[in-house]
Amino acid sequence: MTPKFIVSTLSTAVALSLSANAFAKDVTKEEKNFEQITVIGSASAINDIPGSATFIDEQELEKFEYTDISRVLSAVPGVYVQEEDGYGLRPNIGMRGTGTGRNDKISVMEDGVLVAPAPYSAPSAYYFPTMGRMESIEVLKGAASVKYGPRTTGGVLNLVSRSLPTEGSKGLLNAELGSDGFYKGHAYFGKKKNNAAGLVEVFTYGADGFKDLPVGSDNTGFEKNDFLLKFGFDFGDNKAHSLEMKLKYSDERSDETYMGLTDADYQATPYRRYAASQNDEMNTQHNAYQINYAYRFGKGYELLATAYLNDFHRNWYKASKVSTSYLEQYSEFEANPTSEGIEGVGVKANNRDYQAKGLQTEFHIPAGNHYFTIGARYHEDEMDRFQWEDKYTLNQDLSMTLTEKGVPGSNSNRLDSAEATTLFIQDEWSLDALVISAGLRYEDITIKRVEWAKSDPNRENGLTKDISNDTEILVPSLGATYTVSDNLTLLAGIQKGYAPAAPGNANQEEEESVNIELGGRYDYAGIQGEVIYFNSDYTNMHGNCTASVGCSDDNIGDQYNYGEVSVSGFELSAGKVFATNAASFPVRLTYTYTDSEFDNAFESDLWGSVEKGDAMPYVPENQLALSVGAEFSSFVFDTQMRYVSDAHADLTDSGRNAIDSRVVWDLAAKYLIDDKQKVYLTIDNLFDKTYVANRANGGIQPGKPRSLQLGYSYSF
Repeated sequence: MTPKFIVSTLSTAVALSLSANAFAKDVTKEEKNFEQITVIGSASAINDIPGSATFIDEQELEKFEYTDISRVLSAVPGVYVQEEDGYGLRPNIGMRGTGTGRNDKISVMEDGVLVAPAPYSAPSAYYFPTMGRMESIEVLKGAASVKYGPRTTGGVLNLVSRSLPTEGSKGLLNAELGSDGFYKGHAYFGKKKNNAAGLVEVFTYGADGFKDLPVGSDNTGFEKNDFLLKFGFDFGDNKAHSLEMKLKYSDERSDETYMGLTDADYQATPYRRYAASQNDEMNTQHNAYQINYAYRFGKGYELLATAYLNDFHRNWYKASKVSTSYLEQYSEFEANPTSEGIEGVGVKANNRDYQAKGLQTEFHIPAGNHYFTIGARYHEDEMDRFQWEDKYTLNQDLSMTLTEKGVPGSNSNRLDSAEATTLFIQDEWSLDALVISAGLRYEDITIKRVEWAKSDPNRENGLTKDISNDTEILVPSLGATYTVSDNLTLLAGIQKGYAPAAPGNANQEEEESVNIELGGRYDYAGIQGEVIYFNSDYTNMHGNCTASVGCSDDNIGDQYNYGEVSVSGFELSAGKVFATNAASFPVRLTYTYTDSEFDNAFESDLWGSVEKGDAMPYVPENQLALSVGAEFSSFVFDTQMRYVSDAHADLTDSGRNAIDSRVVWDLAAKYLIDDKQKVYLTIDNLFDKTYVANRANGGIQPGKPRSLQLGYSYSF
């Protein structure tokens, strides 16, 4: 038998009896009836983690009632967000200089399960969970994040869905209306009786959009619906066993585009959209199924298991030619439309189906001063890309007429897939004030690409490509915390950063780096926070070719190797609550400094001509967030200021420092009617700051202007 077969068989056998859905020891020692799948677990658990960690609980999320993950994460140190649509539907998130393109350099999870539609074979996919229905958000970076994978350089973002009630019943009714036709409806009800509990949740929201088309409907917004159903029960002696089932469905229709504006048009009318984008529309459907099992026995022993299946369909029907020269053509035509119109405007159906499924397991073993975690995961995913392009004429009256219907599969016709087996072991060794955490992750990955001729939509005789890449990798990590006193804990960590090569990587080179961090957590005179220095030394960094970063249509899905890159910086956070007899005033400050540079020169199909010493695009040197609140008996006020320094859009002459620095303020005010009811007003971008969010494809996409939302909430 081959080593690969032995490892795969062992992993699957362990998966049937053990578990991999509890991602941190429950240091809170709380009695749990059902397994809540977390990375950190609680704010108090952070002190034991040998790395940077942020836990955002439900109370914190309710301050601004955000539905946009970009705004939530803007106050987390070491995290960078490149906005795209203004509503957070398709965020671009990076950590510690990894780059931000479509979350492809971090591990995004919901309830401990990788949530990207195809996290191994197509990490840059267009799906993100509905932020507004989440109960908490967890961010983990550094040595402690190596166990989650498959990308271990940046960190982990885990979104935790609504938990089952542990006693009685709980529920919520929340309604909201706002600017640009924004609406939100959120309701859930959960009940526990005897050893069983159930929960149903509905979240729907949308808007007409803040951009303006010159013709037809001015709706440039979206509609999104999300439904969650959970059921769980305990059984056995002392409720030692628990089983939880989760079903989730969501759909989205958004009239969004990649088509930005020329600099001149942005300066004149920043929220304009060209007529050639009037048919652009994204349609998606996501189904998720998850079963969690937990068995607790002895003194702290745990066996936990998760089986999961995610299906995702998307078709983004959008103008395919949106480079600078095309934008200039559309702009000039709208200024002086002619009877000939513009013929041959391509609108591509970016039609794709994704599936990800697997079993993941974890076994927790307390043994004296040691706490062992042994885990395994077997995972499969795929992306089926079956696209076509229709041709239109842009008429003199700025309407569009279909002139040629494309044949499905005639633009792109391929299947990318992956199969991965993972084993993991970690030992947490406590020596009085010193806690050492050592981990080793093993990945065995097979990634394939099968492609057919564009003239063979039935995939019968036109096979043009059939490639496969097998990778085996060991990813070690070592971290430690040392408790100096009740007020100070020091931490340090070193880990190997790793990301597998995608099917479109011509040389099949993995991304590898060495990452270190040093710092401490403190609690002095009521001021709580942490200061951490980080450094990532890449021997090879990946760049993923997507339309969102301006890649040409013919190369989308490819992956490039950029060689050596150095990233270093530090993260700071500090918070304190000032209190009087009548009110309390919470204040929190976070700051991130990042120095990134390429250590070699090369020609990049994504970013232009790269010189040694160039900073990475979309990685700002400085980020700062300041939040201040005032809490009275019936009134609560919160404000948040975010500063982001300028950054490169690309490394052409016109792209350097082309993303200007900005300061954006948000405000929230609440009136507490009683213990169960409240009304609230939130204002995003309070001072109506106009700013460039990104410059993908050579065009400018603006940030969202000032918007007001008024809501009512009843909870029990």
